[in-house]
Formats: sequence, structure tokens, C-alpha cells
Amino acid sequence: MKASGNAAPETCVQNLLKTIRGEVPYERTKGIDRTLIDKPSGTAANDLAADVEFVVETYEPRVRLSSSDLVALVAQTGDFELRASIDNNTL
Repeated sequence: MKASGNAAPETCVQNLLKTIRGEVPYERTKGIDRTLIDKPSGTAANDLAADVEFVVETYEPRVRLSSSDLVALVAQTGDFELRASIDNNTL
């Protein structure tokens, strides 16, 4: 979490996407499924996108997820970056 500004919806989504499922006490389903992290980006893309959608819709009702993309940064090392486009919910 950041030192300040954690109440902003965008920051909350960032924190959710950096959280691994199982590391939050009393809320073990919050976060990204750890089994998807080590899969090759080609096979994990759809599963990870669905997991991101579940996490954001479940734990951050103030935003609507427009899209999520899994972008391979360096194919040799298997690093990836998760980008999510969100819209603030105006309800």
C-alpha cells in the first residue's frame, strides 16, 4: 500500500492487483490467484483476465472494469505487467 491516498478508487484497484490470494487474514479470497502467476503468459492471459475481473468487481464496487491486458515485458525471463482500465462508478 502507498503511504497516502489509499482511499482513491484507482489506488484501491492497484492494491488489489498487487495482492496475492491468501495473504489477507480473514479475507482469503481477496487478491490474484497465485497459481496463475507462474503460468506462461499465453496460457494464463484469459484466466488472469477473468480473475482480475472477479477481484475488482467483488472488492471495489466504486469502479467498473473496462479492460484488462496481460503484457509480456521480457519473454526470456517471463516477466509480465498487468494493466487494467477502470471507470469510476457514478451511481
